[in-house]
Amino acid sequence: MKSDIIRNLTDTFEGHAQQTDGGIEYWLARDLQHLLGYTKWDNFLNVVSKAKTACEVSGHEVADHFADVGKMVDLGSGSQREIPDIMLTRYACYLIAQNGDPSKSQIAFAQTYFAIQTRRAELIEQRVLEAERVSARKKLTNTEKELSGVIFEQTGGNQDFALIRSKGDQALFGKTTRAMKAQWKVPSGRPLADFAPTIILKAKDFATEITIHNAREKGMRSEAAISKEHVTNNQAVRDTLINRGIRPESLPAAEDLKKVERRIESDKKKSNKNPDSLEA
Repeated sequence: MKSDIIRNLTDTFEGHAQQTDGGIEYWLARDLQHLLGYTKWDNFLNVVSKAKTACEVSGHEVADHFADVGKMVDLGSGSQREIPDIMLTRYACYLIAQNGDPSKSQIAFAQTYFAIQTRRAELIEQRVLEAERVSARKKLTNTEKELSGVIFEQTGGNQDFALIRSKGDQALFGKTTRAMKAQWKVPSGRPLADFAPTIILKAKDFATEITIHNAREKGMRSEAAISKEHVTNNQAVRDTLINRGIRPESLPAAEDLKKVERRIESDKKKSNKNPDSLEA
């Protein structure tokens, strides 16, 4: 029964959504007033006032979420007059619901509705970040394969690849690969990169791309030359990160990438079966 009411509220609330010429989504306070069960405008304005205070306290610009406008209404005589209204963003509607009278069923259900929407947004953001990390890991894998190929082409063998990568890790982290694996508690036999946060994956990839480019452009024919180039590039990337307040060796390990990939795949299957599964 409650889910039916929430669904009805969702349809009704979303049905009142409007857009500006610039495509910005908004709702009118007079419409929201009735949706949330307030018969008197002045009583509803008290709730709006509390919501504005909450908006300000949260560090947002009130004017960005609550914009005073006028609204034309029909009079009994067939004429019209303008009454004050407020354009509200979705965030403003959320704050109004949070500051409304919870004894009103509409407010109680609106709070639940926005809790669902907030959770949905959090899950979407989490999945976007996870997908970005998976993509960065795949990109690094391909770039390292390319470097291995360059080493084989230019030195006559790729047995030196692991050594060159290890030297790169030493330059990037200021620690050996083994030390970082121990710090991040990487299981035996698993690559360090599977537990690296996205920014480290991209940093390693960037340094490796530079090594590939310069190894080819400068015709490097020995492990020593390519190693020196790779160390220099990783050191440069490390310096950049440190200058921006990021110490690679101080970052915590990220979740096992294999678990992330399994979760993404599982979520895809669930979404195909049930489009609303994101709210679970």
